[in-house]
Amino acid sequence: QEELEHLNQANEEINRVELQLDEARTAYRRILSESARKLNSQGSQLGNCIEKARPYYEARRLAKEAQQETQRAALRYERAVSMHNAAREMVFVAEQGVMADKNRLDPTWQEMLNHATCKVNEAEEERLRSEREHQRVTQLCQQAEAKVQALQKSLKRVIVKSKPYFELKAQFNQILEEHKAKVTALERSVSQAKTRYSVALRNLEQISEQIHARRLQRLLLRRASPVGAEAAQEPREALAGAAGLGAACPPADTLSVLSLQTIASDLQKFDSVEHLLGLSDATSLNSDELEEREQRRGQGLFRHHRSVSL
Repeated sequence: QEELEHLNQANEEINRVELQLDEARTAYRRILSESARKLNSQGSQLGNCIEKARPYYEARRLAKEAQQETQRAALRYERAVSMHNAAREMVFVAEQGVMADKNRLDPTWQEMLNHATCKVNEAEEERLRSEREHQRVTQLCQQAEAKVQALQKSLKRVIVKSKPYFELKAQFNQILEEHKAKVTALERSVSQAKTRYSVALRNLEQISEQIHARRLQRLLLRRASPVGAEAAQEPREALAGAAGLGAACPPADTLSVLSLQTIASDLQKFDSVEHLLGLSDATSLNSDELEEREQRRGQGLFRHHRSVSL
């Protein structure tokens, strides 16, 4: 029941979130189409100044990316410097411990000193690497800023003239980014709900297989020990006891049980007797013996009929 509830909840969430995802995608496509139409109209009014001013805005975009990369490199460098200082302090503590116990050379302090030394070397390498990376991206950022300044001076007139187009473009880009983030979040929610649905379905399949396996096991146990097995065991024990006493003629109830067992065994065999009809008079059986066997056969059929009725 719990897995069924999980399955139903995941199914409901999939349907709900997929509906929201369709609506978000539709809104994104509508905004994209509307922004393209408005930008095209704005560009038709302004003319070729947009293409002339485009290198300046492209340089500004690259300069902004370089500035963000410089900030990330600075954070990595600061983190590396902090780790290096911490490792050096650990080495100092380990050295103090080794010097305090220099008479007996405690292996714990020796191991701590070796570990701290390795950490210092690793932190030093990371600090130098992050420092070089920070210097590289800083230089790129400075070059990008210089290019922006140069283009701003050379393209000042077309930049001012094309400003309405690029401002409108920036607004639409921000709106589209927000809708794109919403679509991405809904897609992630749908994927998570489908994962929960698959897990619940797989658990239900395992539970179903376990139930079928238990039912099959009970069925096999029932077939291995039928209902009449205990009742048939007692007559066989009674027959064995009578034979052990050496009785010449078994009691009437024992004979009836024995005849019932024989009839039941014959009924289960269904032997064919059609081949007896083709026997001719030339066989070793004479007419009297045939007649006697016919009588016995009739009695046997009568007994079979009685056993079936019982």
